[in-house]
Amino acid sequence: MSGACGGEEAARVAERAAARAVPGAAEGGEGGEGAGPPARLAELGPDLPAAQLAPRLAQFAAVARLEHVTQAAALLGMPQPTLSRSVARLEAELGVDLLARQGRTVRLTRAGRLLLDSVERALAEVERGAEAARAEADPTTGRVAFGFLHTMGTDAVPALLRDFRAAYPQVRFQLVQDYVGAMLGRLRAGELDLCLVAPVPEDDPALVARRLDEQRLYLVVPADHRLAGRRRIRLAEVADEPFVGLERGYGLRAITDGFCAEAGFVPRLAFEGEEAETLRGLVAAGLGVALLPPALVPRPGAVELEVTAPRTRRAVGLAWAAGRPPTPPVAAFRDFVLSRRGRLLEHD
Repeated sequence: MSGACGGEEAARVAERAAARAVPGAAEGGEGGEGAGPPARLAELGPDLPAAQLAPRLAQFAAVARLEHVTQAAALLGMPQPTLSRSVARLEAELGVDLLARQGRTVRLTRAGRLLLDSVERALAEVERGAEAARAEADPTTGRVAFGFLHTMGTDAVPALLRDFRAAYPQVRFQLVQDYVGAMLGRLRAGELDLCLVAPVPEDDPALVARRLDEQRLYLVVPADHRLAGRRRIRLAEVADEPFVGLERGYGLRAITDGFCAEAGFVPRLAFEGEEAETLRGLVAAGLGVALLPPALVPRPGAVELEVTAPRTRRAVGLAWAAGRPPTPPVAAFRDFVLSRRGRLLEHD
């Protein structure tokens, strides 16, 4: 065993290194709200402390807790000589005595107790992380991060979740509503597991997408509009009308621009918003016309007209990241949604 000269300073260095590896450890907390700025990540490399010491920290902790090498070896299910060599090598790498041997028992030195405090925090954090990872993938109680369009949130998605939860009542959901570009970015980054989107992304090697259904889009006009008495129109008939639409980046905005281009004009946007029902209210107030999905409940002051040319329907589909194995709850929900192909928009 190495000498104790400079042992306290070496232990303090080891403590700081271990604390850097555990968010919040340097603050004496768990890294939650109010714990101060995030701790610096430990440096990794073959000759750096975190990589060298990490494999032996749990073994050291077992010896320190039991104060008996043989009992610790039995607890860890490893030969006693192997455990003794491991702890001795840890002391050699740190350059400090961690244990004082007294017959069959051992006692922590002052330096050993300093290191143990940080090691116990680090091991507890690893255990919490492992438990969270297992809980995330639990087939019956795991979590699904599911993104979907705002226009799907009033009826289609609640119906999907209700029917799925009938078979998987304890699966948890993180629900995210956003525009298509943002959701697909979060899907690629691994923040979301599945996205219900329109338009359906195509030719993106990072994503897998499946078409599920088509939704008719109606031209919504004010109740006192010159065309309000009609049932069907051609989109070109409103080429000179002011439009209200979603901001650029939203799927429905891109779809609207595409249909107007097919009809031979560029829509003149009088107002841009972030939510379809707000647009419907703007139309009812006489501020423009809009291409929108059918209203769940008729909106006073607004009339929906079927568009005959072009065929104003949008494809709705499910997307997920390519090459990323789904957890059991994600796979179960994905397969359930895919089973609703052609019936996605049918609900009570």
